[in-house]
Amino acid sequence: MKSSEIKFTVNLDDKNLPKSIQWDASDKEGDGAEATKSISLNVWDNLNHSTLRIDLWTEDMSVAEMKRFYIDILGGMAQTILNSTGDEYMSEEMKELCDRLVKHVNEENKKASQ
Repeated sequence: MKSSEIKFTVNLDDKNLPKSIQWDASDKEGDGAEATKSISLNVWDNLNHSTLRIDLWTEDMSVAEMKRFYIDILGGMAQTILNSTGDEYMSEEMKELCDRLVKHVNEENKKASQ
């Protein structure tokens, strides 16, 4: 059986807030850890039947990047729910939410640039 490893290294400031985040994976293209501004990790807790979440971001991640990040996550979840369950309704609802959020962010950006 093959084993794969994903590793995150988070450097914290004196207030325990993420200053930098690095990630690496045994199956990743290229060698060495790469920097990122944010991670969102979700783990299913079998014992309590709930989701454990870790959301971290560095201070240099802009609000616009954060919004884009979470829209991308929702879009990926829509595809995953379709692939894993075949639930087209749930997947389409999530995709439509993404479309509305993209429109909202685009309108925000348009107003900000005027």
